[in-house]
Amino acid sequence: MSSFKDLRIVDNFYQTSAFFPMPTVCISTMNPDGSLNIGSYSLCFPYYIAGKDRYAMLLECRNTSNTCANLLRTHKCALNFIPDDRESFKEAVRLGFPGPSSEKMGDLKFEMEPGQADPNDPNRPPVIKTAFQVFECTWAAELEGADKFRVEDIDDGHPGPYNDFNGITSKYGAHFILHIDKILMKERYYDAIVNGVTKNSFPPVPVDYGYRDSTNFWYTRFPKLAKPIAEPIPAPKEVDIESIRYAANRADDTVKFTDEALKNFVKVPRPFLKTVLNGCVAWAKENDVTLITDEHVKIINDKRRAEKDKR
Repeated sequence: MSSFKDLRIVDNFYQTSAFFPMPTVCISTMNPDGSLNIGSYSLCFPYYIAGKDRYAMLLECRNTSNTCANLLRTHKCALNFIPDDRESFKEAVRLGFPGPSSEKMGDLKFEMEPGQADPNDPNRPPVIKTAFQVFECTWAAELEGADKFRVEDIDDGHPGPYNDFNGITSKYGAHFILHIDKILMKERYYDAIVNGVTKNSFPPVPVDYGYRDSTNFWYTRFPKLAKPIAEPIPAPKEVDIESIRYAANRADDTVKFTDEALKNFVKVPRPFLKTVLNGCVAWAKENDVTLITDEHVKIINDKRRAEKDKR
């Protein structure tokens, strides 16, 4: 007999049919009259994380929201990650309730400051000063031809047709793939990421669980006493040189590796070995190299580190 019960899946399953911890993000956008709008969201997650020329977040929201209307029009927003304190979360709940932007923003409790991406662009919204980090973003409207959607077509939802993953995706739903233009970080947490994170250097991050009933918005406080716990990552097992040579010989017909070069890859996790070897082959072809040596691998690694630092 199973130890689980089969729970019916319904609309908004992440909050009605599940316990699903999520971030608390206040998204700032600009209204048509040049005024500020802020809406609170939790369905905002990393989307493009590697292997692309840009990084991106995915936002899911109602297509009748002020945030959706402003993104369709301006393509710009800022994702403000608020810290865990009761007053900030209370304000986030208030801003998350549907309603006219002018009414909600009239009594705004957050102090704002200019962002750093395109400071002369009137479509760039200011950011919340007390946020511990901010992602300044641009909507990738060209994907799936999502720039065809217009605010004027939305009344009681959108009549369709709909896109699958970007733009208007259902009568009341929208998805926005948001390219990250800048990540702004408070100095304390910037220093932690650059110089090394410890259990005392994490920002106080609230985690919410969505509306579970008609009365309360449920969330959990950042643990004040129980600090984050570090669990060491298992040391990667070294891959034997024969396995690496086998993979290297099949990476390309013309570009080969010396054994000294292949020794650099003994600690590369097996799922990533092919990617690493292919990257070396691509560099070799760009530089008219047919035999990759240990010295070549050092050059490739230095180039990769420089590109990472530049990003």
